[in-house]
Amino acid sequence: MKFGFSYPEGGPEADLTVEARGSTLEEAFENIALGAFNAMTPLEGVEKREVRRVEVESEDLQGLLYDFLDDLIFLHDSELLVFSDIDVKIKEDPPGLVAECRGERFSPGRHRSGVVVKAVTFHQMKIEKGSDGWIIRVVFDT
Repeated sequence: MKFGFSYPEGGPEADLTVEARGSTLEEAFENIALGAFNAMTPLEGVEKREVRRVEVESEDLQGLLYDFLDDLIFLHDSELLVFSDIDVKIKEDPPGLVAECRGERFSPGRHRSGVVVKAVTFHQMKIEKGSDGWIIRVVFDT
């Protein structure tokens, strides 16, 4: 997994910026989602007990990323699910994806609580192909 996260310097922890890399666009999508979940609770303790399938279509790549992450946040909020393994398959026209997400329900006795992610934003969103793969940056409202 290639991801990292940070908070704005000198200010309150009102936003969480996650940056992820991948050799493919699919791997970068997987890593950005895992980076967000890792901020919510360390993924080392999250077992792959439950599976959810997420299907999303959008008008463009940024919308696809937004909708994908928004669906994952909804699953977290509504079912208390934390995912530690995600496989993404992306199609191009129209932009869409299917993701198989594996994880378990958050349990305060077994999992450490981290950042409460409220929403994904378009603010400073970046999806960029570089010479050694893809880089994605997303700012989450916390």
